[in-house]
Amino acid sequence: MPEFPIRKIAVVTEEIFHDGGPAAAEPRRRAAASVLVGNPFVGRHEPDLQPAMEDLKPLGALLTERLIAALGGDASVIDGYGKGAIVGTAGEIEHGALWHVPGGYAMREKLGASKAIVPSAMKVGAFGSSLDVPLGHTNAAYVRSHFDAITVSAPDGPRPDEILFCLAMACGPRIHSRMGGLEASQVKGEDGLR
Repeated sequence: MPEFPIRKIAVVTEEIFHDGGPAAAEPRRRAAASVLVGNPFVGRHEPDLQPAMEDLKPLGALLTERLIAALGGDASVIDGYGKGAIVGTAGEIEHGALWHVPGGYAMREKLGASKAIVPSAMKVGAFGSSLDVPLGHTNAAYVRSHFDAITVSAPDGPRPDEILFCLAMACGPRIHSRMGGLEASQVKGEDGLR
């Protein structure tokens, strides 16, 4: 049972009032919660990483709760999500892939009928690296108005022997979205696509 000791957690929220056009009636809200943890697999090749995903599930639940609270506490208004990881330079990118199940399923469980795949990005990065965490609609991957990203970083990490895991959520479409396609109001929520 590997351990992922927490060094620090950060939650960042944004309210976007306009994006060069008129101010929206209601700002778009986005938030990202990240955690810097020790990487138990540093310095060696571990052939079987999958059991460690179970150990990360409580961390996924913790970050999900923090995000919902940061966005006002009402999970029903959250309709965008994404996840990501930055692995310190002494680790390997596959250590970031450990976050797929614990991060994604934690959000899906708390957000209810989420059908769409949780967009994801990961990389190996040095101290202070940033990551553009992709965002997509929670129930339909083809909703263009929700294609977005939020940038996360930690000025003091990840250290070479750490991993930064991140979850992100959003309320509403991009401000001034006008690219057509499937609208959020048209989502059927049957297959995660439409």
